[in-house]
Amino acid sequence: MRLTVPRPRSLAGQLFAMQAVLIAVVVAGYALFSYVSDRAQAEDAAGRQATAVARSIADSPSVREAIRTPDPTARLQPYALQVMRDTGVDFVTIMNPRGIRWTHPDSRQIGRPFRGHTEPARRGGTFTETYTGTLGPSVRAVTPVRDGGRVVGLVSAGIKVEEISKRVRGQLTALLSVAAGALALGAVGTYVINARLRRHTHGMNAAELSRMHDYHQAALHAVREGLLMLDGRYRVALINDGGRELLGFRPGDDVIGRPVAGLGLPARLTGALLASEPRVDEVHLTDDRVVVVNTSPVSGGERRGTIVTLRDVTELQSLMGELDSERGFTQALRAQAHEAANRLHTVVSLIELGRAEEAVDFATAELELAQALTDQVVAAVGEPVLAALLLGKTAQANERGVELVVSPDSRLDDGLLPPSLPARDLVTILGNLIDNALDAAQGSERARVTVTACTRAGAELVLRVADTGTGVDPALAELVFQRGFTTKPAGPDGRGLGLALVRQAVHRHEGTLSVTEAAEGGAVFEVRLPLRAAAVAGGRDA
Repeated sequence: MRLTVPRPRSLAGQLFAMQAVLIAVVVAGYALFSYVSDRAQAEDAAGRQATAVARSIADSPSVREAIRTPDPTARLQPYALQVMRDTGVDFVTIMNPRGIRWTHPDSRQIGRPFRGHTEPARRGGTFTETYTGTLGPSVRAVTPVRDGGRVVGLVSAGIKVEEISKRVRGQLTALLSVAAGALALGAVGTYVINARLRRHTHGMNAAELSRMHDYHQAALHAVREGLLMLDGRYRVALINDGGRELLGFRPGDDVIGRPVAGLGLPARLTGALLASEPRVDEVHLTDDRVVVVNTSPVSGGERRGTIVTLRDVTELQSLMGELDSERGFTQALRAQAHEAANRLHTVVSLIELGRAEEAVDFATAELELAQALTDQVVAAVGEPVLAALLLGKTAQANERGVELVVSPDSRLDDGLLPPSLPARDLVTILGNLIDNALDAAQGSERARVTVTACTRAGAELVLRVADTGTGVDPALAELVFQRGFTTKPAGPDGRGLGLALVRQAVHRHEGTLSVTEAAEGGAVFEVRLPLRAAAVAGGRDA
């Protein structure tokens, strides 16, 4: 026989039981407090009522007149019984100053001594007390009857404690009825609320919810991709470590609860996060990274929020830039191979025609031209990666009918760049600037692109690219560096990323990027990147 371990009570059931007990304790405590308080108030009210009745009898002229008669009982007994019926007190006793009764609800007690204290009243005072007399415990008042300043009698009026208890019990019964109704109403409300809670927690108990929370936290921190959860009002409800890193937040930044519009993210990225429709594999730029954004709304009959995933493709974009450069080099080499084949055929044909000297002159001239170009680039830019980039871009420019010139001011020896400034970033910066310049200069009257690469004051690297295109409108000087901006007809999906990547790489190295008007009417893009003094020792200023 298999033993079954009872499943722990669900969190909703525990809350229901706790709230029911809490309501019962509160109601019981309030009932006890009300009982004690009401009893004290009832006794105090009974004392005041008895005092008022006793004083009114003592002040009655008919009572003083009856006391003067030889038989006061004959006139006072009917009067006392009438007052009892009219005022609701349980007894009215009128006695002589020595405490001998003239009246009593029980006629057999007339003529006997009064049970209770009378000394204060004999001295002319009025007082109340709780005392057990012939009728049982009662709250009574005793007051003197004065005639010409002399105490000629005493009056006591009282209400039995049993009657007071009956009044309090009636009030308590009503209170308990209301409390029972409140308890029942609270229990029903608690049950309804907890039934809804059970639906939201899927009937899980506290241990299961705690375990799920632990798994949830572990999964969030283990995922390297960025995860961002927004509530229905587009405020940050959750963000993991990867999301903080990709969006540029420090670990101590208070992001939870802030609206997306107030996070200081780029406008295009903010717009994607605020969009109501899903976004799939959109590429966006932050200050330091290129991220792919996917958004998916969370709905359950109503919009509850948005799930955002972020993937870092900064390295991928850099590799794609290098791949584009390599592809450009390959195309340039293919074009040069084609041209070399044409020149080789020409040389062979000249030899076959018996013009050997002309063949030698033709081949020598082509070789000298190619070697002169290589020597010029290598002499100006000794850094091998940039030199190779410039040679490849020169071949591409020749194919497109644009003259690419390395400025005589260029001087960048090998070994000057610090490890903190990798060649990959320089390829991204200079390669995209040259590509942009070639697009601008192609088709112009004097299609030329001038490149300058040097160090200045031993503290910064200067990269300058000038073209003979139409230039950049000063009003658009800042917009050209935003992702998606382009003056070409292809639109933002096909263009507009190169200069944005340049600005991102420059910002990552704490440099500056500017665009001005060139002397020949085109545009000049200039990048300044700070260098360590030790890394640029021996460099020549531009």
